Amino acid sequence: MYDDKKLDGLKDSLRDYEAKVEKSIARFPERKEVFYTGSKEKVDRLYTPLDLEEDDFNEKIGFPGSYPYTRGVQPNMYRGRLWTMRMYAGFATAEESNKRYKYLVEQGSSGLSVAFDLPTQIGYDSDHALSEGEVGKVGVAIDSLADMEILFDGIPLDKVSTSMTINAPAAVLLAMYIAVAEKQGVEASKLRGTIQNDILKEYIARGTYIFPTEPSMRLITDIFEYCSEEVPLWNTISISGYHIREAGSTAAQEVGFTLSDGIAYVEAALKAGLDVDTFGPRLSFFFNAHNDLLEEVAKYRAARRLWAKIMKERFGAKDPKSMMMKFHTQTGGSTLTAQQTENNIVRVTIQTLAAVLGGTQSLHTNSKDEALALPTEESVMTALRTQQIVAHESGVTNTVDPLAGSYYIEAKTSEIEEAAMEYIKRIDEIGGAAKAIDEGYIQREIMDAAYNYQKDVEDGEAIVVGVNKYQIEEETPQNLLRVDPIVGENQKKKLRALKESRDQAAVDKALLELKKVAQSDENIMPAILAAVKTYASLGEITDVLREVFGEYKQAVIV
Repeated sequence: MYDDKKLDGLKDSLRDYEAKVEKSIARFPERKEVFYTGSKEKVDRLYTPLDLEEDDFNEKIGFPGSYPYTRGVQPNMYRGRLWTMRMYAGFATAEESNKRYKYLVEQGSSGLSVAFDLPTQIGYDSDHALSEGEVGKVGVAIDSLADMEILFDGIPLDKVSTSMTINAPAAVLLAMYIAVAEKQGVEASKLRGTIQNDILKEYIARGTYIFPTEPSMRLITDIFEYCSEEVPLWNTISISGYHIREAGSTAAQEVGFTLSDGIAYVEAALKAGLDVDTFGPRLSFFFNAHNDLLEEVAKYRAARRLWAKIMKERFGAKDPKSMMMKFHTQTGGSTLTAQQTENNIVRVTIQTLAAVLGGTQSLHTNSKDEALALPTEESVMTALRTQQIVAHESGVTNTVDPLAGSYYIEAKTSEIEEAAMEYIKRIDEIGGAAKAIDEGYIQREIMDAAYNYQKDVEDGEAIVVGVNKYQIEEETPQNLLRVDPIVGENQKKKLRALKESRDQAAVDKALLELKKVAQSDENIMPAILAAVKTYASLGEITDVLREVFGEYKQAVIV
């Protein structure tokens, strides 16, 4: 980009600048000896063309919608279509959550994102002993197809894109969604949305796993294969860095560990005999948005470029859509504070800008009160309005990748890409993501990063407004959303009534067939769908799979 003569001149100018800085510092000392990003990576005082590699523009940066997709997956990005404003919601019963979804759609949400309660996430019915006290607390309770029918009552599934945050029992919930669509008269081939279906990050950071690694990967690749033929518009996995970041990782770790998981899924699908360009276009990703706006923008650009290279060079993808990293973003739940909750609106706004400037395809904005409880309707509306104001009033959507060419952004993009690649190489040396998880490597790296950050907060090195600086006396928060404990009892009654009214012989037959298929090499999705349609419960279906597959036992990480 610069010839040698111009670079020599630039070096002379930089020396003059540094001399001026020294004089300025003598009068006005800098606030810190060393400045860092939110991930504790050093930030230089100034960035110039000298910080950029002498790579060809087309190879490293390029144009939006063209390989390596550093600047975005669409040529005109938000000038053509805004990101999907997909608000994550779900609590108590299917009836209550259905009301919230309709409210969000009325307020301008362009996509739904289902939050399931903890028992649903780990494949237990609401009447299971381990579900006691947890039904409907952190999401909606779904025990059977009957609940799913209520959840989406009055919501046309051929017109709404739906994301479901579900992993270990993802195949069952996807089958329920397909069955509801059929009852609405909507063909599976018309359904659009995403299922998280990312079990590796559950072993790493989140913990809602059920089955051991091998059968879990089999379930995932069965979904890839089934959807490529029956539900071709569905994103079959959302490979999640979000929860890795929530557990305390750095930005580079979030990219490196997430892409290593992605590599493991691609390898598993190839081993199962699938073609990379058959399932590759339906892979999607899910990233966090933290407060260091510029580091986060660089993170998204680095992840996109690195994944394009991996798919093209490592896996030989030919279809450009296989190389495009499409991703959803959620603002950082772990950055929200219980103190001075109004400040969280500002944090979420910064994080929204980071996601949009980084080229996200869909976005959920957290609500100000989520450090204390499930969000109220009022706070959810503020979170959605934050996206709408950024979209329509900020001006950042008027041009594509507006921060491209910033010396800092381009240097930081390359820095994160290189650091993430080092993690990927290390995981490859260990034997892949699954082996690195079993050995505790990834978990230890995240724990170390989390410890270092917390130490910086406690030492005052990292300032969290309202927590370790600028504190005030506050009254106990009022009017928080609380889930009535009666929800659990009512859900049990509903499930008991369902079991009394359904055709039990049909249920037993479907579950027996499911067991046979689980013991074979056949694709398991048709058998799960058949069981779902008989109103077999989530717990009954996962219990059959537990019997065949066993349960995962996590090693102690020291």
